[in-house]
Amino acid sequence: MAQHNDTGKQGEDEAVRYLQQKGYQILERNYRHQHAEIDLIAQKGKMVIFVEVKTRTSTRFGHPEEFVNSAKARLVMKAAEHYIFAKDWQHDVRFDIVAVTVTPEEVNVKHIEDAFY
Repeated sequence: MAQHNDTGKQGEDEAVRYLQQKGYQILERNYRHQHAEIDLIAQKGKMVIFVEVKTRTSTRFGHPEEFVNSAKARLVMKAAEHYIFAKDWQHDVRFDIVAVTVTPEEVNVKHIEDAFY
């Protein structure tokens, strides 16, 4: 597996741990619809949260959350729309970003709620 794939998987695993510690239940990982993918789908109470995870090994070129552009947000929302319809979800939804920075010294996780809509 390429190093960037390893880094991405590590970041996603860290995001899952972080969210579970905060009381979120992970419903899906890497949910796909056509060309769109949602990294994590979580639930807390009666809310479903669609989570884009961005992982970097350095902030030299910017923080991970800065790499979620409007095109990516649209793809996540498209897949979320499909998920909501397929599951007949009747409650609130939210779109979050979990930004993970992994260095040899530490792992930093930043959770941004209502990141886009």
